[in-house]
Amino acid sequence: MVDFRRCITGLAMLALFAGLAAAQVGVTQGQLTCGTQVAVTPQLRGEGFTEMTGDITISCTGGTQGAQGSNIPLVNIAVFYNTNVTSRLIGATTNSFLPNEALLLIDEPGAALAGEGPARAQKLCTTPLTGCTATVGTLANVAPGAVVGSTSPAAVGPDGLFAPNVYQGTSSSTTGNVVTFFGVPVFPPTSTNSRVYRITNVRVNANALVGSAAFGAGTQIAATITVSGSASLGIPPGVINVGLVNPGLAASTGTAGTVNQCQAVTLTSASTISFTENFGTAFKTRVNALSTPTPTAAFAGQSGTTTQNVPGGIFNSESNFVFPIGTAFAGLADYGTRLKATFSNIPPNTRLFVSTTNVLNNATPVLTPFGGGPIGGSGGNVNPGAGTAYVGFAQLVNGEASPDGTISGFFPALPSTTVSGTVPIVEITNGTATATAVWEVLNTDPNTAETLKFAVFVTSGANNLPAGTAGSPSVTLSFAPTATSAVASSTLTIPRFTSGAVTGNVFSVNICRTVLLYPYVTNQAGFDTGITVANTSLDTGVFSTVPQSGTCTFNGFGQNLTTGAVNAPVVFTSATIPAGGEFIQGLSAMTGFAGFQGYIIAACNFQFAHGFAFINNPSQLNNVAMGYLAIVLTDVGAANPRTPVPTSGSEIGAH
Repeated sequence: MVDFRRCITGLAMLALFAGLAAAQVGVTQGQLTCGTQVAVTPQLRGEGFTEMTGDITISCTGGTQGAQGSNIPLVNIAVFYNTNVTSRLIGATTNSFLPNEALLLIDEPGAALAGEGPARAQKLCTTPLTGCTATVGTLANVAPGAVVGSTSPAAVGPDGLFAPNVYQGTSSSTTGNVVTFFGVPVFPPTSTNSRVYRITNVRVNANALVGSAAFGAGTQIAATITVSGSASLGIPPGVINVGLVNPGLAASTGTAGTVNQCQAVTLTSASTISFTENFGTAFKTRVNALSTPTPTAAFAGQSGTTTQNVPGGIFNSESNFVFPIGTAFAGLADYGTRLKATFSNIPPNTRLFVSTTNVLNNATPVLTPFGGGPIGGSGGNVNPGAGTAYVGFAQLVNGEASPDGTISGFFPALPSTTVSGTVPIVEITNGTATATAVWEVLNTDPNTAETLKFAVFVTSGANNLPAGTAGSPSVTLSFAPTATSAVASSTLTIPRFTSGAVTGNVFSVNICRTVLLYPYVTNQAGFDTGITVANTSLDTGVFSTVPQSGTCTFNGFGQNLTTGAVNAPVVFTSATIPAGGEFIQGLSAMTGFAGFQGYIIAACNFQFAHGFAFINNPSQLNNVAMGYLAIVLTDVGAANPRTPVPTSGSEIGAH
């Protein structure tokens, strides 16, 4: 496979023109011999629904040209793929055929190469469902400045000028894996030249070939070509490899931070999420990453429809061969590669902030593209070379499917509203348990497998979280936008991807609580047990504790002493115990504990709880009494708000 990340457009096209006919074994039909080739076999992202395949070129020699004024035979060229075609639909639909952005170019118009075909301007056949008729003429008829009396043959359109050399593809509404070009003229070349047909801008559903299983390496996108019509156009039989499917994204969430339920935090670093491309062109800018467009806005390289219309060009972008059809642009993606973080299970009253651009770490932002080049321009897309890591640039946008502007230069950037240190950030939560952040790649080097990191920060007030709440907010990382349908569309944006496969924790919320064990309590045989809990989270500042309040839930576990059977647990929840307050109650007065004997585990939703139990039989003459302190159990779900946090085995919650 050609390493297309290192190809140079001009050399690739020259090599193609010089050796295309000789490189493949052709099929002779009558006097016309054709060969097929894919000069560049790209890697396609297995997560993608609209991945751009490699261009197919058909090079033909031989054949016999008709007499002056005769009609040039027309053929229908159909290309079958082993997955659905998802090229954007452009134009009116009739007869169950849907015009799309796939194009067939004749003789590389606009390629700036030697020859009459490449020298031609690009001219669209405006009737894609029928094709365009052409007759045999001469250059003198159709070429401006041609020598009068020239007899060099040329295809002439109904307007008396050169015939269209750009044909729009169509999709079938019933067969989703075929692109058909109707009414393409087959005009044999002169004896010293070849006729070249290039098929470009075909997008496919790469994800269908990997399904829900782990992505396999190098799954092939296969294409076959058939021709129907009155002309003698022979196409070699067999399968053409137009792409290799590999997973495009590896992602991670880094080390999750910790937030205490009862301790206020402000813009505390929660996590660093990372998106890593598995090959150098998994991240793509909207248009050619190595071009320098004329600035029209701060994000010029992503906004304008910069010149990207050279047949066979190696663009390494989400867009391919950009060509206007009416008010639409065939081959033009709506945005560059986007990276999405979907946060879920966010605790109530917790606010999440993310960096608006990628960072080196949570304290150091990437301020400008490497080399100081403009955002979106070639100066920020140059590999610095050995010994220096390349760092691309991505910007937070206001939605996963918000298109970049076409001509106006608009870019849907979401600006920062504050900073954490020097990192520009913005809040993404809106009071719900879910939130989403999406960044668009604006600078990327196709020769480097990059990692783009983004910072996540959390703000939460003391005691804002409901008592007893514990959770680990998670995040799912993916390309964006995500979609559930992989069909050709005139309205869905391009590119589109499957939902993310990488999920991890962002930060954890530790419950502020104390767990107390009362090893023995009884409410039998005239005995009763007094239960006390003191909320000592309020002090005079000696320990600098955080005042907290909450309920205590008493879980009683008893046993029938006669049968030995374990009784069903008994549960009683107290009223809220304020900081500095106490719970004092007899076991007999606690609902459900009448006639109970056993042990109690009490979970109090505040730190620094201490308990005491007093057992006696006041109704009997031989009064027996005893008391003891409840045992403070180590609780892996709790954390001391003081620093340092108690280590494993210490009595968390004790002063």
